[in-house]
Amino acid sequence: MTEAGKRVAVLVEQQYQEMEVWYPVYRLREAGCTVELVGPEAGKIYPSKLGYPAKSTLAAADAKAEAFAALVIPGGFAPDYIRRSETMLRLVRDMHAQGKPIAAICHGPWVLCSTSALQGRRVTCFHSIKDDVQNAGGTYVDQEVVIDGNIITSRTPDDLPAFLTALLETIRSR
Repeated sequence: MTEAGKRVAVLVEQQYQEMEVWYPVYRLREAGCTVELVGPEAGKIYPSKLGYPAKSTLAAADAKAEAFAALVIPGGFAPDYIRRSETMLRLVRDMHAQGKPIAAICHGPWVLCSTSALQGRRVTCFHSIKDDVQNAGGTYVDQEVVIDGNIITSRTPDDLPAFLTALLETIRSR
């Protein structure tokens, strides 16, 4: 597998949606990727919406886009906190500038609304942020997974199998 040894960043912050962090983490690890949980602070525990802990392995300030093959942005309420952190946004912007795959699910595209990544792109997301995605220059599409250039998006946890298949295929093809 060409995913073996690839390093992938999964963003974490408080109030993340459990499945949207852990399903990608385990699928990516099964494919042979090295997964870093990137948060505002290294070694901090970020509780999910239900209190499930995710301990960051790397601070966003220390995360360099060059070191990663792809980036995952989960949903839940975490994106509202992620987009408040300039170091988290810098990583997302740098990944996008380098054309690396950015996979955002559910409310995850909210983070992309705070960058230029959605301009002129077809995207999907949880329906309640559809207006935000459109106001950020994206074209909303209601389907389980949308790939437009380096941006991969999905709507809800039900879409996780298609979301991870698309991400892994994208990583494999690069």
